[in-house]
Amino acid sequence: MIRNSLKINWLSVAASLLLVAVIGVVIFSFEFYTNDAYFKTRDFNYFVIFTLWFLFILNYFVLEFLFKYYSKNQIRRITNILPEDIIHDYDTDLGFKELGEKMHEMNQKNAEIDMMKEMENYRKEYIGNVSHELKTPLFSIQGYIETLRDGGVDDLNIRDKYLQRIDSSVERLLNIVKDLDMINRFEAGQIELKYSTFDINHLIQEIFDLLEMEAERQSMTMQLQTTQSQLFVFADKQRISQVLINLVSNAVKYANREEAQIIVSTREGTKSIHISVEDNGMGIKAENLPRIFERFYRVESSRNRKDGGSGLGLAIVKHILEAHKQPITVESAYLSGTKFKFKLEKSSLERLKRAKVNFLE
Repeated sequence: MIRNSLKINWLSVAASLLLVAVIGVVIFSFEFYTNDAYFKTRDFNYFVIFTLWFLFILNYFVLEFLFKYYSKNQIRRITNILPEDIIHDYDTDLGFKELGEKMHEMNQKNAEIDMMKEMENYRKEYIGNVSHELKTPLFSIQGYIETLRDGGVDDLNIRDKYLQRIDSSVERLLNIVKDLDMINRFEAGQIELKYSTFDINHLIQEIFDLLEMEAERQSMTMQLQTTQSQLFVFADKQRISQVLINLVSNAVKYANREEAQIIVSTREGTKSIHISVEDNGMGIKAENLPRIFERFYRVESSRNRKDGGSGLGLAIVKHILEAHKQPITVESAYLSGTKFKFKLEKSSLERLKRAKVNFLE
């Protein structure tokens, strides 16, 4: 308390000096222009200096009193509207600094509460999505087994058909569990990328060959547009293959129109290879775009579940590219199509080849 009472308020000092300086200028101006000999004596000058010093001290304490009185009134008004758990009965001598610390503490608590509520909502939604995804194939397996137990096993056609359906449901369960495990391991930093140099155009063509039959069932054409016949990147080939399979197969599922097509484009940048996967399918509504990379988030849930997707494909794509320190962006217009864009590091082989071409030119 003694230390606080002796603490100098430099704002009051500055204000007092300003007032005294103004008064001093007026007095010495008067002394300069007057012809009275008394105002030019040493005694008068001593008197003026003493008076100015006295006024400085008086102004300081008056201003200090006014500042404290005003600040206490303002602090009292603010504390009256703050929650009781922030301002306690023993906080009787708060200053603006202490009040600022209390406000900062309250903001931190509110931010933590909001974050906890958001995490709780996410947890509930996540658990609900996981249970729903697992429930669908489990109920199917349970129904097929009950049918077989009730005598269907004696009919070879029914037995073979239901065993095939059980096998498909089990495979879907395994895919969901594997995808979840992969995402969790990516988030925990437990998956190490195996970098190598490979031709991205050749890999895209392999993906086209892999998904050719599925695309034909949807009456969809797949096309590669590129600026070079070969474009070498430095990345994890297996993981990038996963990215392309997820993006292309996702586009195939949402073809649902005549003359549906997928265009995968590659072009060379300064340090990166730019890749885009574009389709002319149903597109994505603007309000859904910010959430499409979330786990289990579905733009059209009924269709996606019918096709047996896990709802984790785009989440895996995002995690793989983030592991490569590359973002992925999406552009879409509802009923007009969707375009995913990302970059991969250009390999040293590609840079060397480009350097040789520039040298020869």
